[in-house]
Amino acid sequence: MKKIILTGGGTAGHITPNIALLPALKEAGFDIKYIGSKNGMEEGLIKAQNIPYEGISSGKLRRYFDLKNFSDPFRVVKGLFEAKKIIKMYAPDIVFSKGGFVSVPVVMAAAFLKIPVIIHESDITPGLANKIATKFATKVCTNFPETLQYLPKGKAVLTGSPIRKELLSGNREEALKLTGFDNKPTLLIIGGSLGSVIVNTAIRRSLDDILKEFNVIHICGKGNIDEKLTGRSGYLQYEYVDKELKDFFALADIVVSRAGANTICELLALRKPNLLIPLSGAASRGDQILNAASFENAGYSKVIEEESLSNTSLAGEISELYKNRQKYIDSMSNSDATNGVENIINLIKQYS
Repeated sequence: MKKIILTGGGTAGHITPNIALLPALKEAGFDIKYIGSKNGMEEGLIKAQNIPYEGISSGKLRRYFDLKNFSDPFRVVKGLFEAKKIIKMYAPDIVFSKGGFVSVPVVMAAAFLKIPVIIHESDITPGLANKIATKFATKVCTNFPETLQYLPKGKAVLTGSPIRKELLSGNREEALKLTGFDNKPTLLIIGGSLGSVIVNTAIRRSLDDILKEFNVIHICGKGNIDEKLTGRSGYLQYEYVDKELKDFFALADIVVSRAGANTICELLALRKPNLLIPLSGAASRGDQILNAASFENAGYSKVIEEESLSNTSLAGEISELYKNRQKYIDSMSNSDATNGVENIINLIKQYS
């Protein structure tokens, strides 16, 4: 039996694609181990899949000044030695990395031990962790064709993003039982795995007008429940959703979301008309802005820049999206985007 180590963490965007690969890896006969950060959010998500998990020290690679910039390199070095020890003992045939800061020492350790490494970049431009990891990688999988220009030609492969198979099998009736909603159309709001104060605030500020037309499922992130709105008719808040998400997607007529690459690819696969509010360039490297622009240009999404929220009638934009939803469904239905699971599994088989 061949062995594989998966790594990636920090946000759900670096974890859920790995989870999407698990059924196909098991079917292909791989024994699987996961390396993530100690006490990271990935630990609970991976252990819930009954996959052996090893935690290592992890430091963040920041582009801005922070006192932790002086201590975190030592954590990365410690993580490198920890990863090397785990990899030596497990002796995998291959390592697959979905990115995030914890993945860097794992990728480096695997490369030092002459083990093939495949990494995946979801966004249009590679993040800092994957920029470093690319130097040690055998192959780099990409989600967008635009990404190929930023990567070494001999390493870059357009595979698409792995989509969790269960998301495609949601049950609308189950969601209706869970929510108790009436027959109004349903709006699903996704603020990212860590939540978004800006999106949450904008939605709640417009909630009275939104609820006139829609029932609302609001996934607002850990610690972001507004107790004053608990029990509001037609409005449900969740910090995080796991097993119920597939059913909520099936129920949703339209979606408001951040523009993380994995989430928008799931929306494309599910053919869900969506309004994207990308994380601003002031608070990020601008990857979500590029992701959203790509989807808007393709006709898959409607986009509002974060800076424009205060001057925008959010309820009006949501209502317009719903009225024109078929236009977006048609564009998404005509796309040539595919679930990247099969492409990535074929690469893993080829190099393991």
